[in-house]
Amino acid sequence: MQRTQPSPHLVTSQTMRQVLAGFPTGIAVVAAAVEGRIVGLSANSFTSVSLDPPLVSISFAHTSTSWPLLRAAPRWGISVLGEHQTQILQELRRPTRERFDRIDMDLDAGAAFVAGALARLTVELDTEIEAGDHVLTLLRVLELRRDAEQHPLVFFGSNAHRLAR
Repeated sequence: MQRTQPSPHLVTSQTMRQVLAGFPTGIAVVAAAVEGRIVGLSANSFTSVSLDPPLVSISFAHTSTSWPLLRAAPRWGISVLGEHQTQILQELRRPTRERFDRIDMDLDAGAAFVAGALARLTVELDTEIEAGDHVLTLLRVLELRRDAEQHPLVFFGSNAHRLAR
């Protein structure tokens, strides 16, 4: 049986966003202490790149106001959110200077982590690659841990979801 395929759309920023919303990802928070305050943002572009050397990546929009602040920090914390942390996403929508005021954070040598996250990685900037309207960063992993009892918070269809069990 042959199915009729939907007709392709012109590639625009809007159609890219709509189509890629059909690809589920985890939700990570990247943060660091900079000049006495925590700066950072959520990222669903977080991905594993290499096991040896240990590298991950995150893309930052050129329009991000957090990226230039975060870039100044020697170490960053990446927190992978667990399914019980949906309220964190609301807080991360706040203005840059207020974003972490109501989030319980742990600090370790300048890297900042969401307390109770499913996983946490301490990273440092390895490489920056200009990529269209974003900067792709390769990050060297220095330390990491995972709470195997938790389940992830998943981003799909522009919303946060829990995995069905």
